[in-house]
Amino acid sequence: MGVDLGVKELATLSTGVVFPNPKHYKAHLSKLRRLSKELSRKTKGSSNRYKAQIQLAKHHAKIANLRKNTLHQITTYLCKNHATIVVEDLNVSGLLSNHKLAQVIADCGFYEFKRQLEYKAKKFGCEIIIASRWFPSSKTCSNCGHIQDMPLKERTYNCGSCGHSMDRDLNAAVNLSRLAKS
Repeated sequence: MGVDLGVKELATLSTGVVFPNPKHYKAHLSKLRRLSKELSRKTKGSSNRYKAQIQLAKHHAKIANLRKNTLHQITTYLCKNHATIVVEDLNVSGLLSNHKLAQVIADCGFYEFKRQLEYKAKKFGCEIIIASRWFPSSKTCSNCGHIQDMPLKERTYNCGSCGHSMDRDLNAAVNLSRLAKS
């Protein structure tokens, strides 16, 4: 089973199953901003400021718990139903240095996804194969093996060699699953 992690879709499996990215942080951002603004307007040291701090902390905890729940459901499904799982080794800290994508990438929880997969693999008895971060899973044609450069904005993989056309994430997941067989 090849698993391609992404921002648009949280995980795409080589079987074609897609887990959407719920984007919990973005969905709750307006309330977080409002609570944060209310906190900043309270007098320092007052009991109302303390109440506002607790309210803001509870909302942050709610978002974190929603994210963890989503990741737990996906990783448990993968480990219970598949004997071998192939995941890319992503440079999460490098991805977070891009200020335009950092908020969305942090909301996905890629490192937590990998961490949960590793301990659940031991628990359920499945094997985890971590592909090198330099493996060209998105650039390789899953039909003929031709490698070509692709910009991130291009969401469909169109092979210049054999004419094969497929969703970019699904193509990467299929290439990752083939890595396990070799």
